[in-house]
Amino acid sequence: MINAHILVVDDEPVTRQSLTDILRLEGYSVTSVPNGEAAVDYIRMHSVDLMLLDLRMPGMSGLEVIKVLSQMSPDTEIIMLTAHGSMETAVEALRHRIHDYLLKPASPAQVLESVARGLSRRKAKLELKGSAGALDSVLPEIQFDGVGVDLVRRLVSDGETTVQLTPAEGHLLKVFLENPGRVFTHRELVLLVQGYDVSQREAQEILRPLISRLRNKLEVFPPLHVRIVSVRGTGYLFESEQQIRMRGEEPAQ
Repeated sequence: MINAHILVVDDEPVTRQSLTDILRLEGYSVTSVPNGEAAVDYIRMHSVDLMLLDLRMPGMSGLEVIKVLSQMSPDTEIIMLTAHGSMETAVEALRHRIHDYLLKPASPAQVLESVARGLSRRKAKLELKGSAGALDSVLPEIQFDGVGVDLVRRLVSDGETTVQLTPAEGHLLKVFLENPGRVFTHRELVLLVQGYDVSQREAQEILRPLISRLRNKLEVFPPLHVRIVSVRGTGYLFESEQQIRMRGEEPAQ
């Protein structure tokens, strides 16, 4: 994403100019502002892919900017700039799901490497959200091996038994049904189903009870239940017909 738009926020003119020059030489579009208030004003009017944000500034602090940005522009990636004496606050910033933090003074190589990773992460998140949007455009009802799934009312029925799903369970099943054979990581599924990005560890904790509840409800529908498979160390998949044949099993009728 060389054409990405990056906002540099730092109250130190030398640091602000140095970061701007480093990024522009790499081909990025860069805007710089001297404080948190100016950053928020700029974000209100412009789209920003990534922000390099100083932690400690007069007036509005970096943490305060992050809290506002999470509401105004949640897809903007944030790299926090911090001095050695601010490590505890930097850790607090990480809890707000910023992409990274760099100790001042960061080398050009460190800055560019972190920016590249942040932009790649943003691209992946947007692609996943696009996939979720595409899922929302499909027909609201799906017939699958004799089992009907009403995606609007979140009902699963085989004509004799009907089960009601919660919104999260319904969305998770929808993702699976529309992507047979695809392995999803825990983080991808949380982003698609819940709409936010978390760490791998947090994603596992969020998904484990959700998957368990969905599987329990689908036990009366073997054609669906048997296909939800855990991929050790990675995430989950909804097995396709071919995958079931490869492991020597026929889908339950």
